[in-house]
Amino acid sequence: MAKPVLAIVGRPNVGKSTLFNKLIGERRAIVEDTPGITRDRIYGETEWRGKKLIVIDTGGIEPKTDDVILSKMREQAQIAIDTADVILFVCDIRTGLLADDMDIALMLKKSGKPVIPCINKSDRVGDVAPEFYDFYSLGFENEPIALSALHGSGSGDVLDAALDCLPDFITDEEDNDVINVAVIGKPNAGKSSLVNKILGTDRLIVSNIPGTTRDAIDTYVENEYGKFNFIDTAGIRRQSRVDDRIEKYSVLRAKMAIERADVCVIMIDANEGITEQDEKIAGLAHEAGKPSVICVNKWDTIDKDNETTKDFTKKVYDALSYMTYAPLLFISAKTGQRVDKLFEHVVYVRGQSTMRVSTGMLNDVLADAVARVQPPSDKGRRLKIYYMTQNAVTPPTFVIFCNKAELFHFSYQRYIENCLRTTFGFKGTPIKLIIRQKGEKED
Repeated sequence: MAKPVLAIVGRPNVGKSTLFNKLIGERRAIVEDTPGITRDRIYGETEWRGKKLIVIDTGGIEPKTDDVILSKMREQAQIAIDTADVILFVCDIRTGLLADDMDIALMLKKSGKPVIPCINKSDRVGDVAPEFYDFYSLGFENEPIALSALHGSGSGDVLDAALDCLPDFITDEEDNDVINVAVIGKPNAGKSSLVNKILGTDRLIVSNIPGTTRDAIDTYVENEYGKFNFIDTAGIRRQSRVDDRIEKYSVLRAKMAIERADVCVIMIDANEGITEQDEKIAGLAHEAGKPSVICVNKWDTIDKDNETTKDFTKKVYDALSYMTYAPLLFISAKTGQRVDKLFEHVVYVRGQSTMRVSTGMLNDVLADAVARVQPPSDKGRRLKIYYMTQNAVTPPTFVIFCNKAELFHFSYQRYIENCLRTTFGFKGTPIKLIIRQKGEKED
């Protein structure tokens, strides 16, 4: 039986994301005093009374609006409500009970789900403010709970009430075979569209307004290829254009998503071609040592001849010369063209990044490489390579012992790396070489 799901809903700026962060114990949702910051559903996990729970943060609900983004946020909140086992309805005691709160309450009652009214910003020590009792008129079976999400008071009462609403359940064991996939790229490259196509639902807000996805959003997918957690990230802009605090947070979230990922999917817009910004984004994945798949999106919109794919591939690998190991896939997130191939590539490069090679096989390759191309020398001193061993995976990491590390030029390191790739593959993953002089202690 799956872990129970708690959905946090309410008007904009009532403290939903603050409560979310408090419940999961980390700052995953962006928190600002600007209404509408959380636009998609953010997933996290918490544990209470020995039970694991999934918590969903949602964008603020504006019951009556013609604004495109706000109406999309309302749709996302509705999906979260449909998914939830228990709904945490957050209201703001400082603004008091508003007509919008009553409208949202009506919407929640129609869901038939247990609802816990969470009256936030109740910071008074001792007795609650008189305004608290107004919220009983919301008419839910569960009584309102006074809390301060900022200071943490009352959050345990909320989780107690949520568990009391749930029948006995069995939590799943931790899934170690789930592959975390970070989808990264410039704004409007089609990251959210790709995840939505994979899911077959409007899991993420998709629009032509740059910066629509501001948080890193987790989406679980299980199919014939395996179990995947897709992390859709905010589009990474040029640093000079990141001029507001929310955008800066979003870039940080994207970098954090890369760190969390087992595999990175780098989205490139076929209409714009490979840009300097694409190079920098791909570089983040490379520097983090993550196996990657490069996806050229919107390929259905390109006029093609017999050389189009070949020419585009050359341009990508010329620009990403440090990343020629990454497989290239031409897709259309809109039509679904070759999207199924993405799963095969993700599973393959993940496997390549976790591959281990015996010391004996490594040194056979090393001996053959040294025999074919002599190590470099400088002022009469020649580099002597003694042996090589693998000490880590993800990325595959090799320690090479030699007489003088300073003689081990970068070009010869690249040669050894290419020999390893020719023999063992390591397709899609960076390789890390650590050069040590004989006598140095291994970390």
